[in-house]
Amino acid sequence: MNDAADRTAGERVVAMPGRHGTEAVSETAVAASGLAEAARRILDEGGRMQTVYALWREGGGLELRYLVTHPRPKGMEIWVLDPANGGPVPSLAEIWPLIGWSEREVSDLFGFAFADHPEPWRLVLHKGAKAELPPFDPRAGDRPVLVGGERRTMPALGGDDSDVQILPYGPVRADVVESGEFLFFYIGEQILHYHPQLFFKHRGMEKRFEGLAPQAGTVLAERVSGVGSVAHALAYCQAVEAAAGCVVPKRAAWLRVLLAEMERLYNHLHYLGHLADATSLKVGQAEGRLLEERVKQLNARLTGSRFLRGLLKPGGLRRDLFPQDWLAEELEETRQEAARYAQLLDDTDSFLDRLITTGPLPRKVAFDQGATGPIERASGVDRDLRRDHPYAAYAELPLTVPVEPAGDAYARFKVRAAEIDASFVLMQRVLLLLPDGEIATECRPAPGAHGLGWAESPRGTLFYAAHVAGSGRLARVKIKSPSFSNWRVFPSTVHESNMMDYAINEASFGLTVAGCDR
Repeated sequence: MNDAADRTAGERVVAMPGRHGTEAVSETAVAASGLAEAARRILDEGGRMQTVYALWREGGGLELRYLVTHPRPKGMEIWVLDPANGGPVPSLAEIWPLIGWSEREVSDLFGFAFADHPEPWRLVLHKGAKAELPPFDPRAGDRPVLVGGERRTMPALGGDDSDVQILPYGPVRADVVESGEFLFFYIGEQILHYHPQLFFKHRGMEKRFEGLAPQAGTVLAERVSGVGSVAHALAYCQAVEAAAGCVVPKRAAWLRVLLAEMERLYNHLHYLGHLADATSLKVGQAEGRLLEERVKQLNARLTGSRFLRGLLKPGGLRRDLFPQDWLAEELEETRQEAARYAQLLDDTDSFLDRLITTGPLPRKVAFDQGATGPIERASGVDRDLRRDHPYAAYAELPLTVPVEPAGDAYARFKVRAAEIDASFVLMQRVLLLLPDGEIATECRPAPGAHGLGWAESPRGTLFYAAHVAGSGRLARVKIKSPSFSNWRVFPSTVHESNMMDYAINEASFGLTVAGCDR
């Protein structure tokens, strides 16, 4: 793609305002004819394709935007492609398997077909769903998507499958869990193939942003995934701040780190309790949930919200927090209890027996299929947005990024246990050095502006792209969530495994359906 007709330098947009300025995200026009070559070059250079999304221009016409992360210090890049010029747009899923789901999502919601897609079937809209127009077509308005009575068909495994049994599990499952149907193809206890069918409760969250004032979108972002309220609000706010070119005051940036790590802490403690439950350690489950509850009570005491909602806004924070004196003591007590709890789990033979070698995820599969967060770091992929593309005040704070090479359920446990301790260190540092000053600045993006924001949520990389219409209201908000990525990679660890390990393997991933379905 050296030809100037295939690749021309575009505008530069500002992303992720922080105390010391911004990280520039380059925007480059690309043509369909050079897309595959450019994608291969990114792979050879050690970069990563993150996602592709679509939007309708105000003047008419569809636009595709590819998000690419380069190795440091090069940063991030957005490729902008006009499908109306240059012939069919090829699927990149053969080069970058992780992008296959994103392309299928675009096909379902925008009615756009990628050429030669290796998985050309529906993702978000289930088989039998019918709509007059694709949900994101500007002419669709509020037309509903109707679900017809078409029978589900089971995928064929090939070969002699006369002894293969099929177990459709869900979409309504036991306990208080989110809806999803999981197809198991098995013989005896051996799982030959596993297929998750999600999006039963797709809420159209991206569509709900349309027409909102940028300042009002934070409330919606906080509710995309309840256990990721801060991460989603933070990535959204930083996208709006990028579009507006505003710089968050230093005190607000540091307090944002505190809130993000408080969220990481209660998520990881919940994870340990859930993993203890999956391995039949009921006392271990109770202690993990008790520690989680203690942190949520600290959240409520600090902010008034157990889920840390209602604090963030574009430009900073809605109100100031004054946590130094009492919170440091409470965190130190909780740190000691959490360390003791994690060590007790690590010293329990029956716990280790169920985790070690369960659900192995090789490093190459983790990278190719798009694993993110603790999942990829437990497979030896050393990436963390807080360090690699720092935001808020992370560039000024010591950050330990635990990485494990084994890729099994035990490695995923060890990464999260180590991240709990790292979060305590970060929070104590914030409390020790928290600066005085303002907590917000004016932040109103101009009509037609757009920006990119990101955060390293408890489950991995989270991106928001915000586009402002000529009216000054939001025209398009794209969310690339970590659970969307990790649900895609999870089946790779289930194929050729056994039924007795499935629940433990799923628990070790810490997946959420709401974060995937949106």
